[in-house]
Amino acid sequence: MASIINASSSGAGGLISTGDSSGSLQLQSNGVTVATIAASGVNAGIQMGAAFAPAFSAYSTTLTSASNATWTKVTFNTEEFDTNSNFASNRFTPTVAGYYQVNVCISGPSSTTGIIAVNIYKNGASFKIGNAISNITVGTYVVAAALIYCNGSTDYIEAYAIQSTGGTANVGSNSVEFGFSASMVRSA
Repeated sequence: MASIINASSSGAGGLISTGDSSGSLQLQSNGVTVATIAASGVNAGIQMGAAFAPAFSAYSTTLTSASNATWTKVTFNTEEFDTNSNFASNRFTPTVAGYYQVNVCISGPSSTTGIIAVNIYKNGASFKIGNAISNITVGTYVVAAALIYCNGSTDYIEAYAIQSTGGTANVGSNSVEFGFSASMVRSA
């Protein structure tokens, strides 16, 4: 147990102090730990009470069939990790408000004509479009990355792709080399 200083609406003067002999100090706001100071230094914004900062990484073992010139949600059916159980049904819905680094990397169809692009969607709408590649060939991949604020309750993130080969084509990850990931970098 750590010595705790809690800024609270209850207690003497709004400050509650709990001591022990651990040598570390927890700073709290209404019972939620916002920083831990130990002999090794400060751990701020990472530990929030009993919940740790959400992070996940996923990829797919199959490709996603995408119609020509239509933004299509990419399927990620294999989780490498999901620290707070916030990734499900190809959607990341973090339950802790803060800023998240989001990354998507997908492979394109095996064609020598057309374009492939990837897009990070927030709450069902385009948020950040990554690079687009024309004259796609086997081994072509596209990426998108963004730092995104999520409110911790209703905001969610998804990955979409578009291809224009003239017909339906497969896009996605189909490998551990390509995927979808996010990690909290700072609390709100």
